[in-house]
Parts: sequence; C-alpha cells; structure tokens
Amino acid sequence: MPNTIKQNYLIMKKITYLILLLIAFNFGYGQSIFDNPVTGTNPGLTNPYVAGQSFNSNITVSGIVRGIGAIGFTGNNGYYGRSWDTGSLDNTAYYGFTLTPNTGYEIDFVSFVYTGQASGSGPNSVAFRSSLDSYAADIGSPTIAGTTIDLSGASYQNIDSAITFRFYAWGASDANETFSLDDFTFNGTVSALGSCATVTTWNGTSWDNGTPTSTAVAVIDANYTTNVTNGSFSACTLIVTSGNTLTVDNGYYVEVENDVEVDGTIAVQTRGSFVQNDNGGTFTLNGSSYVNKETPAKPQWWYYTYWSSPVSGETINGAFPSAPTDRRFYFNASNYIDADGDDIDDDGNDWRVASGTDVLTPGVGYAATASTFHFPGGTEIVTFDGAFNTGNISTPIVYNAINTTGSWNFIGNPYPSAIDFDAFHTANSGVVAGAAYFWSQFTLPDNTIPGNELSNFSQNDYATYTVGSGGVAGASGVIPDQYVPSGQAFFIAGLANGNVTFTNAMRMADGTSNAQFFKNTTTKKSGTYTANKLWVNLTSDNGVYGQILIAYVAGATNNDDGLYYDAPRLPSDVSATLYSKIESSDRSFAIQGKAESSLDENETVQLGFKTNIEVATLYTLSLAQVQGDFLSTSPIYIKDNLLDKVHDLTTDDYTFTSEVGEFNGRFVIAYNSSALLSTEDALLSEGGLSIVELEDDNVRFSVSNNVKLKSVKIYDLLGRALYNFKTASSSETFNLSKLKSSVFIAKVELSNGITISKKAVKKY
Repeated sequence: MPNTIKQNYLIMKKITYLILLLIAFNFGYGQSIFDNPVTGTNPGLTNPYVAGQSFNSNITVSGIVRGIGAIGFTGNNGYYGRSWDTGSLDNTAYYGFTLTPNTGYEIDFVSFVYTGQASGSGPNSVAFRSSLDSYAADIGSPTIAGTTIDLSGASYQNIDSAITFRFYAWGASDANETFSLDDFTFNGTVSALGSCATVTTWNGTSWDNGTPTSTAVAVIDANYTTNVTNGSFSACTLIVTSGNTLTVDNGYYVEVENDVEVDGTIAVQTRGSFVQNDNGGTFTLNGSSYVNKETPAKPQWWYYTYWSSPVSGETINGAFPSAPTDRRFYFNASNYIDADGDDIDDDGNDWRVASGTDVLTPGVGYAATASTFHFPGGTEIVTFDGAFNTGNISTPIVYNAINTTGSWNFIGNPYPSAIDFDAFHTANSGVVAGAAYFWSQFTLPDNTIPGNELSNFSQNDYATYTVGSGGVAGASGVIPDQYVPSGQAFFIAGLANGNVTFTNAMRMADGTSNAQFFKNTTTKKSGTYTANKLWVNLTSDNGVYGQILIAYVAGATNNDDGLYYDAPRLPSDVSATLYSKIESSDRSFAIQGKAESSLDENETVQLGFKTNIEVATLYTLSLAQVQGDFLSTSPIYIKDNLLDKVHDLTTDDYTFTSEVGEFNGRFVIAYNSSALLSTEDALLSEGGLSIVELEDDNVRFSVSNNVKLKSVKIYDLLGRALYNFKTASSSETFNLSKLKSSVFIAKVELSNGITISKKAVKKY
C-alpha cells in the first residue's frame, strides 16, 4: 500500500509538471531555460541542489540554494526545508536561484513556474523577489501550492549579467514544520545581446563562431591585435573580458554598431581607429582604455601641437605630464577681439594657461608642448586614458561681428577615430564656415612677427582645408584632406553664436582616414579625383615655404565665395609668401575655388608675392601636385610680369629674385602659352595702349576704343615698385623723375579688367 501511494504521487507530480510546462509555454511564448523536476532521495539535504537540473547552454545556473535561515530536511522528490516560523519575512529564510548569461548573451524572462507543498501547520505566507532591487519588492502573487509568476515585464528583459531570484516563506506554527519546492521552471529566451544575431569569441587562436560582423557580438576572451594576421573587424556589440587586451594597431580599425563593455583593456595606437556607429551606444568601462598619439620629438620648447581629447575624464596633467605648466593652453574665443583686422587679439587675452587639474573637454582644442626634453629623430607619445567618447558631443561657438578677419574658435575631433570634416560642416553649416586651419609648425618664433608676445609665430605655418576646394600645406609641407584625425584640434571661423555637434555618423571606420596628423610623421593618402586642382609651392634657398591651391570645382565662382571655397591667406608679417588674387576682392588667398566652366586654354590666374627678406635670396615656384583630366594633360605656364618672362612649370621650376615689397600682380598662371604671349598684342589692338615720353620726366599713357586707364604701376628692372598711380581717364600724364634707369616696366590696369605689363625706355 505505501508503495502504491508513492507511485501514484510520482505519476501525479509528473502530470502536474507537464501541465505547468504547457501553461508556461503558452505564457508569452517562452521556453524553459532552467528547470528541475526535483526527484530523488532527500534533495533538501544538499545545498546547493543541482542534480536533475537542465539549463540553456548559453547561461550558467546555481541550482537551488538555501538561505542560512532555512534548514534542510529529509523528504524525497522535493526540496524540503524547515525553520519558517517567523511572524514576518525573514531575509535569511529562502530558496534561491541565480542565472548568469554567458558573455555576449542576454536573458529575456517570460515566467517562473513551480509547485510546492507545506506540512499541516507549515508556512502560510510566501514572497518572490529578485536581486534587481536588492529583494525589496514582491513579484507576482505566489502561493504555497504553486502557480505561474509573470516575468515578461521590461525589468526582466535584456538581462546580461547575473540575476538572483529568492522564494521566501514564513508563518509556520513552529520551526519543525516544512515547506518544499517540488519542481520549478524559468521560461524565457537566451540570445545574443541587443539586436545582435550571434556571438563569436576570440580564444587566442581563432573566432569560435566565425569572424565577427555587424550582426554579431564579438567577445575578446584572449589578447587580440589588429594586424596583417588578425585584421580589422566589425561587431554588433563588443565585450573585452577581464585580463585581456584588444589592441587596435596603426592602419587598422574596430567598428561597433552598438554597445562596448570593457572589463579588460582597449588600446588604440596613433593611426588606429575605434568607431561606434549608434549615437545611443554605450561605452562601459570597468577595466581600462586609452589612445596613444605618437609625434616626432620637438627640437625646442616652443614646438606646439594642437590636441583634442578622444576620451572622457582625462586631465591636463594626465595627458601632458612632462610639459611645462606654463606651456599648456586653451583658447578663449569670447576674449578674441580683432577690431583692426590684423588677425591679432587686440588685448592679448585669448590664449589662457590651462590648470593641470582641468579636465580636457571633448570637442575643445588645447595647445601644448610635449615635454621639457628633446630628442631629435626620436618620438614622444601622448596618452589619453579614459572611456572613449561616443555619441553626440556639442561644443560652443562664439561669433563677434567686429572680427572682420574671422571669429576664430578652437575645437577638435572628440573621438578615437578620424572624422569627415565635410560631413561635420554639412551638419553645422549655419554655425561655422567651411574652412579648417591646422597648425603645422615649422618656422621659428621671431620678434619681427606681429603679435602680443616678444617673439611670435608665423601664420604661414597653418595648413588649410576648405570643403569646396580642398587643402593647402602649411610650412610642414603636408596637404590636409577632409579627414580630421583622432586627437587633432583646429581653428574654425564662427558664423553665429551657438553650438556645433559632433556625431558618430561623421566617424571613419577604415585603415587610412586616421593616417594624417599634424606634428606627426604621416603617409599621404592617395585617391581618385575628378576635379581639376593645381598646387603651387614657393620655396627659397634660406627656408621659405608657402603653398597655394587653385581648384576648379562645382559650385564655385570666380568671385570670393567665402570660406567654403576660398580661404584667405591669414594676415602675417612673414618673411615671404605666395598668394592668389580675385579681381572682385582686395584679399589675398591661400585657396581659390573657381568655376569649372572657366577652365580652358584661355584661362589665367593672377598670383601675388610678398617678401620682407633684405638679403639676396633665390625664390623658386614649383608644381606641388596636379590632378584632373585637363590639368594633368596640359602645360602649366607661369609668367613673370615684372621681368616679362614665360616659363613652363611642368618642365622645370621657376627661380627668381626680388626686392623687399608686395607685388600683387607679378605672376600669372596660364595653360596655353598663347594666352600669355599674345596678351599684349591683343590688348593693344583692343585698347590701343600707348606710352609716350614727354619733356621734364613726364610720360603719357593713353588707350582707345572706349577703354579707360584704371591704374599705372611703375617698376624698375629689379622689381622695386616706384609708382602707383590711380586714374579713370583714357589718357593721363605722370611724372617719373624717380627713375634711376632709362628702362622701366609699366603695369597698366584697364577698365575692362585687362592688365598689360610693358617694358618701356625713357630716353631723356
């Protein structure tokens, strides 16, 4: 008889268990992820009890555990315990279950299903709670006999770390009364984190589920370096486990669609890129992460680099521990006032010394020397240590209409990857202009250069990039492209008071965009271009360097189109500089965008030259770079109007000398020699220019065919400017008594926009 009763009990228990499972399967479409029918002899005497349990292969479980306030008791086919006799819930008297998703996985719970029983005067009150709120709130309405508890609410979804549930009981008449859990099931799903479809783990040799893609959770469970062997990779979510390091090496990248969790270490090298795409993605740092930026050692204290932090929480002292405390600066755009248009702060309070404890604000620029010790030929490393910046980052922009040369703001790339400046400008075009100025220091500070210090830096050392036309090199010779590297700060002109916003959509996930860094050894990117562009260098035998860009690009006109296409040469009393001129503007340009339709065999471009060098100097004009179908297959001529010489730059460089002075129309670029060689003949027939010597050093200049004189400039054969006459008539007489030589050069500008340079002889 006892055996029959026991057998019937087991049969009924199995039937009940199956019924409850069926109920659970229909309760939110879950499936069992952890269950135990609890069979066998005296399970309650084991703590924890794991025999007979089954669970999803992507989680680990604790079995049934018993709190210290509950004492195990004999009883078969159920987890029995006693000491439930408190009058209220006892935090130590419970049965507990811990479920821990494996790295890269998460649990979405549906329900908890169980059956139980109590002795005649056993506990009459129960509660079900979880570790999510430290067991403070009840979940559902549990009973002694068993029920299904709903876990489908938002609180129990996307669980990616250990969670513990406790089943409390109390109210028994004495300590010997029992309560048992006879079976239980947790229903739900276990899947890759977030919207990720799969999980793949790096084990030190290979990925256990294939190379990760943008739909997979990538788990770094052993050291991994992006290199020729292992390569760059993309992931849906990235997890670096404790004790392991992910190194993003130069020329490689790691791209993550969503979240990043770092329990180990992520190290990004100078030209490596780490990108998160979703602006809502999180970067959880439980271990360490840092970005190294390696630069050539500075030969003197005054070699500055413009920096921007790619991490959060880094300080001035942390990033630049060896730099002198008075050589670390930020720029206060609100203090910059330039009422006289010389591009110098009128009261000298724009650059401010940064405190060592200041936190480097993401998106803000800083200037610093690297250290007090200098090792020519060596390198120095600046390390930014902290959680990588991601998502939307806003930076204030200041505009002041009094600053006619530009309301300058000092900002920087806030991410551990390059950003696309074109995309940045498109998103912020109403607040900032379309040109960026990068510091590429080459020239020694000098007391003859205007500024607020005893010795000042040359503005000619700025490399410039415009969205519409492209970039020109500063004194370092590196031409900037549209990609701003990690850690790089730059100046930009504000158009309105407001904020600019950096976003993850601007970031570049490739192995080349982060290659260029000013004050760094770089490899220039190659690319395929369609626009016709021409770069001309000015150099000298005593260290002069300058570059201009002429770009025939869509949207540009032959007028001053603003900083999107045309970037002025920054005002500076440099030793010597080259620039281009736009007829409708009195400014000098480093970058000139021109209408694509103007590029033909008759096209000419006016170049200016200025020098303060008094010693004998040989200057050289050369082609730095040419691109586009037309310019790549055409000769490029330079005409020296002062000396009346025409030279083919595609064959050889052009060398010349000059006196001190400013020569706005000395040179002309053309793409057909006839456009230069026949200029005077054509103009003479059109305008009928006549130069006639009169008595007493007077010379008459006249034109015909309804054309008028606009200006007449007189030069000697050494290029020295002697006279600059203005007029608005068709005939004018000027006294040239200062001429020391009988031969002079007259540069005559006509009302029809044509300029004639003509050599003449004064006989008397």
